[in-house]
Amino acid sequence: MAKQKIEEGSHVADPSFRITVTAEGPYLVYGRPPLAMQFIMPNEMGESWYFQEGRHFSTEAEPTALCRCGRSHTKPYCDGEHRHTKWDARLTADTNGLLDNIEITSGEKISITDNSKFCVFARFCDAASGVWNLAEHDEDRIARRLAIRGAKMCPSGRLLAWDNATEQPYEPDFEPSLGLIEDDAIGASGGLWVRGGICIEREDGRPYEIRNRSVLCRCGGSGNKPYCDGSHASARWRDELEGIPEGATTPEEVY
Repeated sequence: MAKQKIEEGSHVADPSFRITVTAEGPYLVYGRPPLAMQFIMPNEMGESWYFQEGRHFSTEAEPTALCRCGRSHTKPYCDGEHRHTKWDARLTADTNGLLDNIEITSGEKISITDNSKFCVFARFCDAASGVWNLAEHDEDRIARRLAIRGAKMCPSGRLLAWDNATEQPYEPDFEPSLGLIEDDAIGASGGLWVRGGICIEREDGRPYEIRNRSVLCRCGGSGNKPYCDGSHASARWRDELEGIPEGATTPEEVY
């Protein structure tokens, strides 16, 4: 069996937490991690700024089968519709890690690594003039803090902010949990936000890199499955779940 990679700065969740990506069907979730809607919320400029929790869904079934084809009538759960609809179930993501084939933007005190293959179009990176521009002007304390914040808010971990002195990444502290991303600003629903170092593996046991944060495709349209590549945004895919942002925010202090 292939050795499992662990992304630098990530911690491995308890082995009871894991997600199996079936070859032609749903995600099978083990360990009963909490599952809730996570709404992308704007600041006063209309920029993506924080997440706010919404409705919770049960993961008490062992395993809990979550839809990945985007066609289920009982979303977020699988109802078997993948067997009756035309969709591309192929798992096309390669075995490279998040830090392979990256671009680096360096400032005096921090650096930003960027692997655009994992962009999920959440747009936190664009706020406050953009994390790349902010990192290049990190001699300014506010610019530096905003660059770090923007990178930490990237749900997929496409962007990482690094301390140049310690060579360690700034990572949010996540417990093992799952989020159903909702992006009302563009009229679309996003992927399955996997947090806290949960193991993700293929049905044949081949593992993906363990990360503190990653996003799996829920619309069925990604070209980098099982990961989300932002295809839901261009398709304006909606999961049609009922719920509103009324719970905890990430980060806890949003301004």
